[in-house]
Amino acid sequence: MTTPAPKAFAAIVYDFDGTLARGNLPEHSFLPGLNCTPEEFWAEVKREARKHDADEILVYMQQMLRRARAAECSITADTLKQHGRDVPLFAGLDTWFDRISAHAALINLQLEHYVISSGLREMIEGCAIYGQFENVFASKFVYDELGEAVWPGLAVNYTNKTQFLFRINKGVDNSWDNEKVNLWQPHSKRRVPFSRMIFIGDGETDIPSMKMVRHQGGYSIAVFDPKAWADSEGGAQKKLYRLISEDRANFVAPANYTNGSQLDIIIKGILGRFPLD
Repeated sequence: MTTPAPKAFAAIVYDFDGTLARGNLPEHSFLPGLNCTPEEFWAEVKREARKHDADEILVYMQQMLRRARAAECSITADTLKQHGRDVPLFAGLDTWFDRISAHAALINLQLEHYVISSGLREMIEGCAIYGQFENVFASKFVYDELGEAVWPGLAVNYTNKTQFLFRINKGVDNSWDNEKVNLWQPHSKRRVPFSRMIFIGDGETDIPSMKMVRHQGGYSIAVFDPKAWADSEGGAQKKLYRLISEDRANFVAPANYTNGSQLDIIIKGILGRFPLD
């Protein structure tokens, strides 16, 4: 009896805000609970980042803490998870992961799903799809002995997203072990080669990751919210035209994860092209 060949590891890596969920995570219930509009909040973040020559991700996390304290609201991991439950996900995600993984298994691939996001890990943990991911690399807080958030423990910005691609590539399942992720490793020994990796993102913060995955032999897909596409007076279109004209993405598709959608067809086609050795 012939022993079947072991399945080759493959990965789909997702941004979260705007890629799997509509809008930015804090906008849906966290900011409204503090009587703050998204426009007001992000304008202040940009002003503070310019004023202090600071990283915008660190600033937005600091502003969340500042506004919550001013409103005498504590931020804990549990409260952030509760806010994550209110985040609207794009169509089809309730069945997407099982469907795509089952399809991959038919062509001898062991498909894993990962998130690399500037959004908050704690909010992502509250989302219904959190259990579908092999790992989530996202911005997160450090908490004191009372369980209250006191300062940013990890800020994932547009450039350092690429380090987490290497963590997936080499099988490093944490954010702190810099020695292991920087250790040279022959390509044949890496857990998920870039040639069997797909990166899905929605915007400019994903550009370095899209470009790196493409140049390493994998594929990148730019997705867009169909509603934002219609309402943005050309803003979403211009952003995606740039991704295409600057050779960042292999494909562009609506963020629709239903069976038979354009994105579904693209992903299945890419999986069929993956090398198995």
